[in-house]
Amino acid sequence: MPNLSFKSGHIAIAGRPNVGKSTLFNALLGERLSIISPKPQTTRNNILGILTDEHAQMLFLDTPGFLEEQYRLHAFMSKQIRQALEGADVLLGLVDASQFELTFDQEVQEAFTTFDKPRIIALNKMDLCTKEQLHTFHQRILESIEVHQIIHVSATTKTNLPELHNALVNALPNGPQFYPTDMLTEQPERFFVAEYIREEVFHHLHQELPYSIAVVVEVFHEDRPKVYIQANIIVERNSQKGIVIGKGGRTLKTIGLNARKKIEVFLNRSVFLDLHVKVYENWRKKDGALRDFGYDI
Repeated sequence: MPNLSFKSGHIAIAGRPNVGKSTLFNALLGERLSIISPKPQTTRNNILGILTDEHAQMLFLDTPGFLEEQYRLHAFMSKQIRQALEGADVLLGLVDASQFELTFDQEVQEAFTTFDKPRIIALNKMDLCTKEQLHTFHQRILESIEVHQIIHVSATTKTNLPELHNALVNALPNGPQFYPTDMLTEQPERFFVAEYIREEVFHHLHQELPYSIAVVVEVFHEDRPKVYIQANIIVERNSQKGIVIGKGGRTLKTIGLNARKKIEVFLNRSVFLDLHVKVYENWRKKDGALRDFGYDI
């Protein structure tokens, strides 16, 4: 007999780049699915995370940050956000309390209110603000948009996450369980392997170079003592290829070593990671390249 009080639905986490969406997504799930970097625009795809308990199945969507479109890749990222917001049952809007004016501007307010659905605003990084500042920001949000609830949180320290969890469950509609209880995501392992490699690219390369890089997993063989993975790091210019490889191949080796460790934890298997660097000129501006690299616009 179905549980008529069971809650289920999609929760889209949205906000400006670098407000802590991926950190909060991982903290709510209790698993490290989304890659994290201090650099903005790290997240490119919507990532589904599934959290199931006896009362609810919460389908979290970590989305790219709102941004101005400069490349076709940015158009893909904006499309990902729109699709997440359109399909969501609840919007979890994230605002950085330490950068309130920049992360709760007019454009963000309009994005949060475009679709008529329950809105919960998490005022993140509360540990970086005084109580007086948080009270002021709280009131500003209430005066600007209609919200179901505002909760002050710190995704890094996990402060007030149980309260946020309960608010999200209460906002969800009654519904069935869509996925098995032990299922955490529907994205394939190849996707996360590429993401862990790209995370290391963001950590070890500087300035604008990480933004012009894609990662493609070409080979994924599990029928060996070690999982064999061959992946290509795609750059836009020949000059970038040398930077990624580094003197004597050192940078590429470091990226590969650190990525392999993360992939092994994720797969719970030993891994042989075979990394290469290839040039595809101006791939961020070309629809065909974007589709080839998994960004279907």
